[in-house]
Amino acid sequence: MNKGSAQSLIHIKQIKQGIVVLDDNSLRGIMMVSSINLALKSYDTQQAIINQFQNFLNSLDFSCQIITQTRRLNITGYIDKLKNLEAKQTKELLKLQTREYRKFIETLVSSGTIMNKTFYIVIPFYFTELPTSKGISGILAKPPQISSLSEEMFNRGKNQLWQRMQFVSLGLSACGLTAAPLDTEEIIELYWAFYHPKEAELGYYPEVPPELTN
Repeated sequence: MNKGSAQSLIHIKQIKQGIVVLDDNSLRGIMMVSSINLALKSYDTQQAIINQFQNFLNSLDFSCQIITQTRRLNITGYIDKLKNLEAKQTKELLKLQTREYRKFIETLVSSGTIMNKTFYIVIPFYFTELPTSKGISGILAKPPQISSLSEEMFNRGKNQLWQRMQFVSLGLSACGLTAAPLDTEEIIELYWAFYHPKEAELGYYPEVPPELTN
């Protein structure tokens, strides 16, 4: 493998049963999280949500990563419907109005003013504990790696990870948010979209072989 290729930067050994296995044999679960528009809430409601989210973060005894993915809104299907509607118009005035409206929507989307944001939370699980040594060196040290990952260890780790994901889901639900775990196919498509943003914005995703979705 070419060391300069993008593949060399992706430290993923395997994705199975909705779990990401990294090169160091640690596990990752990924959940999609809904959003709340705080600007539409009253001040008291805003403070209540923020305080509840702070309580949720303080309740965690493991690290997690929050990711925001921003994409231009894909309305290809809607544009195609407008084109078909334009072609079916029998009156020239209606045809012209439909065409102008379609062009306006296309210009609006191409300018990047209509964006779609998706939120994810990544939850880790290590088979070994973090070093207990004190000081900066202990805080910054990486968790020790394990040399191999048996099926039994994977299942044990998966169960622990699912418990963490359920805990996160319950904590976020108290904030008015909904969190749902991604399955194997959805995780593969998510990683693929990170490295192929233009294709993903158009709604194109490669077909995932059935054996990879089990």
